[in-house]
Amino acid sequence: MPAKIIYGKEISAQIRVELKERVDRLKARGVTPGLGVVLVGEDPASVSYVTAKAKGAEEIGMFEETIRLLPTSTEEEVLATVDRLNRDPRFNGILVQLPLPKWVNPDKVISFISVEKDVDGFHPINVGKLLRGEPCAIPCTPYGVVQMLIRSGYSPEGKHVVICGRSNLVGKPLAALLVQKKKGANATVTICHTGTKDLPSFTKQADILVAAMGAPRVITAGMIREGCVVIDVGVNRVPDPASPKGYRLVGDCDFDGMLKKAEAITPVPGGVGPMTVTMLLLNTVEAAERKAN
Repeated sequence: MPAKIIYGKEISAQIRVELKERVDRLKARGVTPGLGVVLVGEDPASVSYVTAKAKGAEEIGMFEETIRLLPTSTEEEVLATVDRLNRDPRFNGILVQLPLPKWVNPDKVISFISVEKDVDGFHPINVGKLLRGEPCAIPCTPYGVVQMLIRSGYSPEGKHVVICGRSNLVGKPLAALLVQKKKGANATVTICHTGTKDLPSFTKQADILVAAMGAPRVITAGMIREGCVVIDVGVNRVPDPASPKGYRLVGDCDFDGMLKKAEAITPVPGGVGPMTVTMLLLNTVEAAERKAN
């Protein structure tokens, strides 16, 4: 029987309906959640992502403002913009879109964002809180992965989750999230990476496999066991002469090969991607609720 396809767009739409209700309740109390986005330059992928965030904010009734800075902006100019947003009470969340120009230190900029307004969950204090299991903004992609699993009926509780990838954006925070002693977590977690010897010996043990390695179709059907749930975070461009763009997007997993072997699997595109923006909106609404209370 073919695997169930877990569509992030459908789950994302469900969450946005819930968020709109929460925003309406906040507005009834005189509070409108606000998101400030800082975009430096005109990188096409960044512009597309920022546009999606603005549309999502409008959809749920949230206030959003994108501050566009020149590609030649200095680090001091970026920090000054963040400082203004830190002090502006209209904004509950601040996002500085990465990547930044090479002369701007992203770690310095992220650390300059107010901890309470860091809705990307990248501030060092929020990273520490996540590891300790304290309330904080959770990095959006890992948060989206967990929500996809829970809402599609594949709770990670008591399961062996194998994460392929150890980045600060996905692998590490996802592991920290899943090992917490709470509902929707309580998983046994194994992290694999480029230094892992005999990768298939680990991936074949997974009840849930999360692929976040950044390499096209590096995880094959022969590397998972029957009935595994596969969450593919990877987004890779591969040449495709038949496509008008000359390329197409594929994940880190061999999607077609796994369809007859996995219990469930996310597609690329259309899987984890739509969840990331929605979880950013969720983090902003939660920040507004904490401030209102």
